[in-house]
Amino acid sequence: MLKPSLQLRVGQSLSMTPQLQQAIKLLQLSSLELQQEIQQIFETNPMLERDEESSTNNQEANEKTEDASSNVPAEQDITATKEQISDELPIDSNWEDIYQASNVYSETPHEPSRDVYENESGASNSLQQHLLQQIDLINLSDVDRIIGMTLIDEIDNDGYLTDSIENIHEGLVETFPELELDEVQAVSHLIQHLGPIGTCVKDLSECLGVQLRTLPADTPYLEQAIGVVKNYIDALGSRNTKLIQRRMDLSEAELQATIELIQSLNPRPGAQISSISTEYVVPDVSIVRRGNSWRVELNTDTAPKLRINNTYADLIKRADSSTDNNYMRTQLQEARWFIKSLHSRNETLLRVATSIIEHQRKFLDYGPEAMKPLVLRDIAEELELHESTVSRVTTNKYMHTPRGIFEFKYFFSSHVGTADGGVCSATAIRAMIKKLIEEEDNAKPLSDSKIAKLLDEKGINVARRTVAKYRETLSIPPSNERKQL
Repeated sequence: MLKPSLQLRVGQSLSMTPQLQQAIKLLQLSSLELQQEIQQIFETNPMLERDEESSTNNQEANEKTEDASSNVPAEQDITATKEQISDELPIDSNWEDIYQASNVYSETPHEPSRDVYENESGASNSLQQHLLQQIDLINLSDVDRIIGMTLIDEIDNDGYLTDSIENIHEGLVETFPELELDEVQAVSHLIQHLGPIGTCVKDLSECLGVQLRTLPADTPYLEQAIGVVKNYIDALGSRNTKLIQRRMDLSEAELQATIELIQSLNPRPGAQISSISTEYVVPDVSIVRRGNSWRVELNTDTAPKLRINNTYADLIKRADSSTDNNYMRTQLQEARWFIKSLHSRNETLLRVATSIIEHQRKFLDYGPEAMKPLVLRDIAEELELHESTVSRVTTNKYMHTPRGIFEFKYFFSSHVGTADGGVCSATAIRAMIKKLIEEEDNAKPLSDSKIAKLLDEKGINVARRTVAKYRETLSIPPSNERKQL
């Protein structure tokens, strides 16, 4: 018979302290999420404040005080030497156990002032609201107005009906038994000619046809364009120009002029009126040339300078051990930990960005075609970090380079073997494919097999299906859809 008993066992196990959990959380936040996190900390912790002092004297003074400032050095030379992170706070573990030593930085020069309204977006209406406002200005009967509102509710963001006119009519008949299908069609024709012209249509052929019929009657090749969109829209989409030319008895010049007229139309008129606001990418670091070397600079707008509020900190030192004072002591310790975590995040971010640039120098000099194969493990081994840490740093983080803004992940890609036994980055191969297609003859576009052959002549061994996969990732249509007169 089993009896209950007490046993004492000694063992070891790994556990994450709240401070380490906070550091990992900050490490994986994007720049916008980090700003929200900092704002939330400001609202809940009175011990933190922004460090608005930017002069050198003020910075030196702050280093001598107990202010645990997160004034992270904002610039890093990719050839700079390493030094240890100072441990100026009383903590229960060393951050060097988790985060490695960082390089020496210098302050980022202030950029020219920007327009304060640069990233502000004004209020915008949806397509449905835009059409309803115009319906309200038209003298319609109550029934026609309800029909119009019903039709507008069935229009998607591109301007197309999500249901057929017949089904919409059947739904309205339940409320208006004497309603005829012609009345619904008449209201739909009215909406089609509201701004933007060409909405409330069932398909692309009708959309383009409505726009063509609103053009002046003396528009060159108007009749031919109407015939093409009405009868040969599928052939036009598949670039079967020979069929259109033969069926409509057009010369090559006439067909070219007709297609140019059709291409001047908008296949998605509803997209002109969108309630979706533009999302701006805020780079975390910038890459700039300094003489003959490239330098990594931290975007200080995404990493504000924080410090401990001296007034509150001095009051805590002189106060007793009351409940309120103990609460403030706790807030002070949490503020110190947050500043330390933020400092470590920015240090790690700069180290990873610097390592990436060291591997991808040729990209900055020659473009994507010079990209080298690179995986997370390469950076992790070089910086002596865990691969998961590098993954967190490179997720939703962006780098501003002279060639544009790229996510950190962009610089990582698998490799493909070359004829001489070397390797070539998949990113470089995609860039080569894009360049070949941009330089091709529009009348005789390159097939995937031809592109694979051209790459093979350059010593890069890729199969046709691999070229097709890379082409699709670039959102480039196949050769038959790229063909033009």
